[in-house]
Amino acid sequence: MPQMIPVSLSRLLIREMADLQVVELREVAGTRRFPIAIGLPEAFAIERRCKGISVERPQTHDLLASVISKLGGELVRVEINDLQEGTFIARLILHREGAECEVDARPSDALALAVAGDTPILVADHVLQEAAIDASSPDGVSQFSGEDDEVDEDEDNDEED
Repeated sequence: MPQMIPVSLSRLLIREMADLQVVELREVAGTRRFPIAIGLPEAFAIERRCKGISVERPQTHDLLASVISKLGGELVRVEINDLQEGTFIARLILHREGAECEVDARPSDALALAVAGDTPILVADHVLQEAAIDASSPDGVSQFSGEDDEVDEDEDNDEED
């Protein structure tokens, strides 16, 4: 089993006129970070969950969280466990009746579920090695910038950077 590294949601960049949005994950106990391109609906779901905005009717991620709960399960962690030809591979780790169950998921869907429940997000070390930008490096400037709607989960920690 690969070594799994805790990460947190660092930034969410939303460009409504673009096909792909960007979520950036940052190593909790280090300086590595990396972007994942996601779709607009998933970006809005993550943004809504980060900001604690509720909607009148359940959205897809709300539905899945409800189904997991109603079936007696609990989402215990999200793992981004591989990177294949530029595509991140993720899985939900569920706990139910004393057993763990793994469910394949798109990273964007897994992250939308994780941020709602403050669920740990882990990334395989080999994925970080391949995809990461070192945030402490002067060259570690994200390629994603501009006038975007942005959710910055590290706002309170920016002074430490």
